Amino acid sequence: MSSTERKAKDRFQKMGSRLDEGAQKLEQESERAIAYINNEVVPAIRNHSSKALRVAAEQLRKLAEYMDQHRSS
Repeated sequence: MSSTERKAKDRFQKMGSRLDEGAQKLEQESERAIAYINNEVVPAIRNHSSKALRVAAEQLRKLAEYMDQHRSS
């Protein structure tokens, strides 16, 4: 193997190694992002969604009372 071929092989190996490291880091960061979404974002959305439903239910209750009061008068 010539010196030029050896250098090219070394460069390809280094590039492959860097790509492997990048892929591993990308996998780790993806796992962290998914865990964050599942542990922080989803519960917050559920909490706010249930709060919105409670507010809507209260407004509907008030509307029903209003309708009852004006129907009987």
